[in-house]
Parts: sequence; structure tokens; C-alpha cells
Amino acid sequence: MSKHNKNHNQPSHSQPDAVRMRLDKWLWSARFYRTRTLAKEAIESGRVHYAGSRVKTSKEIAVGDELSIRQGSATAMTEKTVIVESLTAQRGNAIAAQVLYSETEESEERRAYYAEQRKLANLARPDNKPNKKERRDIQRFKNKQD
Repeated sequence: MSKHNKNHNQPSHSQPDAVRMRLDKWLWSARFYRTRTLAKEAIESGRVHYAGSRVKTSKEIAVGDELSIRQGSATAMTEKTVIVESLTAQRGNAIAAQVLYSETEESEERRAYYAEQRKLANLARPDNKPNKKERRDIQRFKNKQD
């Protein structure tokens, strides 16, 4: 047997149709997080749930599993409920990543509702900060109220 045939029967690490895969690796390849370290931190901090409960980074997932993923800052937190459609160890572009999961209808409706609420909350804000004269007027008005 030659040198080149020794590793011929070993599976590659980037099988697109793998049966099971680590959760942190899948979150990274599906582009939910920029790095595997960020995916690991999100899982450990409880922002990723599997079947309604917290999991460990090394949790093995399979096609058909349901995940709840919270992303964003505290003021603009979004939660997605996704179904795993495919597994791959390679991180591709955004179009390839969208094939790896499908978002549930309830999740899409919930995200649209909260996005609308954030827009409405921003309408109450003024377009610019008050200048020095306007700040003095506001302060005078507040002092008269007391």
C-alpha cells in the first residue's frame, strides 16, 4: 500500500451530511455568532436553549432539533426559535448558512412584533438634543412645577 492510500478511508471533518454535531460548531457555521468562542460564551451564559432548557457547549445536535437563540444587546435583544435543517462543519456565506436552519412562524411573528414596538418607542424621542437656551427653559419649567 502506498503512502497516499493510507488516509483514503478516513472521513473528512467537513462532511455536509453529518449525523450529529457539536452545538457551538453548528452555531458558528450557521453564522449566528462570528467565532466559536462567542458561540461557546452564548451557550454558557444561557442564551441558547435546546428543547426548552440550557445546554452545554459540547451538546450534540441532529437534524430536526429545535433551538432557541437570543442575540443582541439588552435593549435590542432578539430571540429566534429555529429548527436544524442541515449540519456542516464548514462556515460558508450567509446564503449557505440560511439553508442550515428554518425559523418557526411564531418566532418570525414575535420578532416582527418586537421590532415594531422598538420603532414606536423611538418615535417618542426628539430628533435632536436641546440647545443651551432650550435646556434653561426646560429647567425653569420644571422648577415652576415643584
